[in-house]
Amino acid sequence: MLLLQDGVIAFLSAVGLTTLGWLLAGAILHTGRPAIPGLLLVLPLQGEALAMEADVRELRRVQGRLPGAKILLADCGLTEDARGLAQYLADREKNAELIDAKEFYLGQRSLKEEVHGRADRP
Repeated sequence: MLLLQDGVIAFLSAVGLTTLGWLLAGAILHTGRPAIPGLLLVLPLQGEALAMEADVRELRRVQGRLPGAKILLADCGLTEDARGLAQYLADREKNAELIDAKEFYLGQRSLKEEVHGRADRP
């Protein structure tokens, strides 16, 4: 019985030390995630956009892995109800915005200024 107890204690000690070593190495080697400034995650929406909530949820999951990324919900002809839902989802998210697709394609300069927080005027 004493041999069994010693074996269990030795096993648990080895597992514990391995876990501590793994956590320590992970903390040292993984100091932070690289940030990509100005990265835009664009979701074009049209019509009823039936899968909008699931798509926004997926983009939010991806955004969690990409610090500095911004979610843009591009209105490419949403119905009024779908636009209301898109506006609600954009307001609910921390770093998301609902924009008109025309603004996105025609106003790239102003969109860049907004993302980078500066105005590069000639």
